[in-house]
Amino acid sequence: MKRKGLFLLSVLLILTVLSACGKAKDQAEPINEETDKCAICNMQIKDDAFAVQLKTKDGKTYKFDDLGCMNEWKGKNAADSIQVQFVRDYNNKEWIKYEDATYVYDPSFKSPMAYGIYSFKDKAEAQKFADSQKKGKVMTAADLGKHTWEQNKSMMNMGGSHDHSVTPEGGDKDAHGGKAGDQGMHGK
Repeated sequence: MKRKGLFLLSVLLILTVLSACGKAKDQAEPINEETDKCAICNMQIKDDAFAVQLKTKDGKTYKFDDLGCMNEWKGKNAADSIQVQFVRDYNNKEWIKYEDATYVYDPSFKSPMAYGIYSFKDKAEAQKFADSQKKGKVMTAADLGKHTWEQNKSMMNMGGSHDHSVTPEGGDKDAHGGKAGDQGMHGK
């Protein structure tokens, strides 16, 4: 009887450890504004509604300051290596799986790298936002697969919706700490 109990306890412990490992892969990591940089444009990532991330099957996490940057990363890397992708709800910054979110796009919407796409936890919230703005196309993750992903270069500064301060050299800094007018790796 002791052996059977010990065996059941061992099996339960192994199952607990395995289930905990699986959940960690399916959870987003917090944003650390002091150290996290976008894997594409190398800009500082703010802990805001625009932060997104993906995890690969080999356990690496890549963070981005804009959904467009994550899309660019996917275009340059093997899509089949992605385990899970996360976006944030525009209203409350809650992490949502990419495929479960609903998106609203308009080229005039301000986002860190000017892709103009906002994420919402459900279609009703996305539609409510688009209606309140009197503009914006409501999209699914599948729709984003066919999206053109063009940047609105005139929106790169974000119009002061993030910090806008002066560098020690006396020049302006943009929303991510770079010099105003710098467009990182996206300045084509």
